[in-house]
Amino acid sequence: MTEKAPDLDAAYALKTPEDNRRLYADWAQSYDDSFASDMDYRLPQLVALVLSEIFQGPGPVLDVGAGTGLVAQNMLMRGLLKIDALDISPEMLAVAGDKGLYRNLIEGDLTAKLDIPDETYGAIVSSGTFTHGHVGPQALDELLRIAQPGATFVLSINATHFEARGFADKFAALDSNIADLEHRIVDIYGAGADDAHKDDKAHIAVFTKR
Repeated sequence: MTEKAPDLDAAYALKTPEDNRRLYADWAQSYDDSFASDMDYRLPQLVALVLSEIFQGPGPVLDVGAGTGLVAQNMLMRGLLKIDALDISPEMLAVAGDKGLYRNLIEGDLTAKLDIPDETYGAIVSSGTFTHGHVGPQALDELLRIAQPGATFVLSINATHFEARGFADKFAALDSNIADLEHRIVDIYGAGADDAHKDDKAHIAVFTKR
């Protein structure tokens, strides 16, 4: 029997970091075409646009769950910034690295402590990482640790995941650590998405570290 190719349903069914590593090892080389292009995946572009709208620099910027580098591809000011990529999958990072978008490629698991010093980054962005089967709200503590005071955050969170996994409560608990929090509700996919996911939404959480 032929093994089923990686797809969005398989990604949503992930439960552990090792599940993530296995899926994206198989998906890395075809991800941009078999998913991002075929599904008209707009979220990385929207995250990049929000960052360009609000971030004054100088950085550096950490792209969390960078995957194949779709957020950095859409950063209009990428030539002016030092951008690092963080992902659990070395295979996805290798694809991103081949695009020449990043200063450093960092393999790391957001469900554990990252090998990154405190207060390293002036901005942290993420598209598609805070979603079904991936990373929950507890990872926000670690991202705040590695962010500089005043750092800009632009993080997408799947709308269904936002409600089910306690992100609203987590943001409330972080009130003394963050400022200027706003949530922008956006479509994850464009008109080319399949019927099962064409109406999927995400929160883009925008805030700064106090």
